[in-house]
Amino acid sequence: MHSPAGSLVFAGQHPISLPHARICRAECVTMWGVLLEAGRDGEAVRGARDFTAERVLYAYLQGVFPMYDSHSDRIIWLRPDPRAIFPLKRFHISKSLAKTIRKGVFEVRFNTDFEGVMRGCADREEGTWITEDFIQVYGELHRVGLAHSVEVIRDGELVGGTYGVALGAAFMAESMFHRETDASKVALTALVARLNERGFTLLDTQYLTSHLQSLGAIEISNAEYYERLQSAVMQKRSFD
Repeated sequence: MHSPAGSLVFAGQHPISLPHARICRAECVTMWGVLLEAGRDGEAVRGARDFTAERVLYAYLQGVFPMYDSHSDRIIWLRPDPRAIFPLKRFHISKSLAKTIRKGVFEVRFNTDFEGVMRGCADREEGTWITEDFIQVYGELHRVGLAHSVEVIRDGELVGGTYGVALGAAFMAESMFHRETDASKVALTALVARLNERGFTLLDTQYLTSHLQSLGAIEISNAEYYERLQSAVMQKRSFD
């Protein structure tokens, strides 16, 4: 896939302006101004003077994602090795979760309250890496059709959800939250179902936790993740 100089276009999605960038293919990008550079351990990555939607997209294409570090009061760029993903065809639903879903106590919606989901994910007693800058940048990605949310509703109220960024056939999940038991699991189940319906091939969850592992998440090497990523972003898919 080729795109005009100064813009980045994923198959079936809106163009994003990339000032001072030359785009060859999704995996062939000349960086503008600042080069993302891997640290020795392959995890901490420094770079990007400004936190923008364009730079976030570029980072995702390199297998890198941003996170706010409260200790240094700055945004850091991470490339974990190993990397956690969900094999989309092997997502595990427990009997109790399946029963909850069958009861129909929750309503699931897509892309109806993106900011509300982000703020729900940010509302944590222990603090959060989802700052107002993140809400602004990912909100921009949502407005151009690249970032998406799943909302879980009960009695008209948002009680859970998840969000992330879709690039080609890859979905980079960022965070999820719940205000009622199982609401985040219902959101994740709905996300996986949507991705399978739409023919996505990669669901990135960054780091493996015991909770994600219980649902079927696994770890792969960063090299394998990057290979899968480059294949996925070149495929034409639509989340909506």
